[in-house]
Amino acid sequence: ATSSASTLLEKKWTAVSRLQKKVMDLEKQISQSAKIHGHRPAANGERRMLPRPPAVHTLTGHRANVTCVEVHPVFTVAVSGSEDGTIKVWDHESGEFVRTLKGHTNTVHCLSFTPTGTHLASSSSDLSVKIWDFSTYTCVRTLRGHDHTISAVKFIPNPSSLAESSDDSHPGCTHLASASRDHTIKFWDFETGFCVHTATDHTDWVRCLAVKQDGSMIASSGNDTCIIIWATDGDRKKTCELRGHEHVIESISFVNAPKTAKVHERGSAAKNIEEVNDYLASGSRDRTVRLWSISGATCLSVFSFHENWVRSVIIHPSGKYIISSSDDRSIRVIDIKANRCMRSIECAHDHFVCSIAMHHTLPILVSGSVDQSVKCWALE
Repeated sequence: ATSSASTLLEKKWTAVSRLQKKVMDLEKQISQSAKIHGHRPAANGERRMLPRPPAVHTLTGHRANVTCVEVHPVFTVAVSGSEDGTIKVWDHESGEFVRTLKGHTNTVHCLSFTPTGTHLASSSSDLSVKIWDFSTYTCVRTLRGHDHTISAVKFIPNPSSLAESSDDSHPGCTHLASASRDHTIKFWDFETGFCVHTATDHTDWVRCLAVKQDGSMIASSGNDTCIIIWATDGDRKKTCELRGHEHVIESISFVNAPKTAKVHERGSAAKNIEEVNDYLASGSRDRTVRLWSISGATCLSVFSFHENWVRSVIIHPSGKYIISSSDDRSIRVIDIKANRCMRSIECAHDHFVCSIAMHHTLPILVSGSVDQSVKCWALE
């Protein structure tokens, strides 16, 4: 009787271990299935406008690392800058090469369109910012004044022009800002090309800039791991500092939303829009993505899903997700409220993914990489 009882016990224990193994196998299958089918639309049929593999187009032509990408605010056009000193213009829809803009004599680090897409600004290691007329593809102005590499450039939208009826011939801005390895941020008059203000609050290389869609504030960061928020009107005072990253900050982003005129929603919808407009995301070499509240000057969340330096971040137009790219060669979609990585495009490129850019309303997302290519991704 004793031996039969012990045999029964052994059988039960082996059954438990078999069940545990089965549970682990099923969990693994669920995890793999989530990665494969994570691109499927939401259950209610709503398009979430999130990237999914494979890439629709792979655009090649640069002779060195692609350092930056940007999308045109009106047309289905993408632009890319490279260490080869050129800017290339691409048709996103067809994947065809349009033309090359030549003028810089060193690496192009950043690209920025005016709100209406009439002009493109580019910054470079050749110590210049160039402004290009995007209808003729000619350089109409070169801005000089920085003493070292110019890592970032951004046009600052006019708050008034967002409320007015859009005039496609008007750039929609009167100023732009540039950030440099000389530790400064310069504000330039778009019409005259004169530097109207220099901010010197950073203590090291300023690598990245972000401008709110309504043009009311600008954020800057870089090697000193401090994010500084500035008002864009008057004497451009510093409004707050955000600290928490433990390494160089490579990218910052306000919500990538359509032009925000007056909010007509009421109740919870209005509150949600207000909350989203208060967001700022940052990506760092400490391998984390952080979400900040500007009004509270606090860190809301820390996301540690990447396995290497985070190179580029975007807050999705819906305000529900952060899209990030990294030196781990992936593009990831982070669900802000659920605090989880809901989608991961592993091996999005064959090398580090340096830059991503997304259109605020059209289903366009592009990425640029050290593998010298630009990729266009389907959104659904």
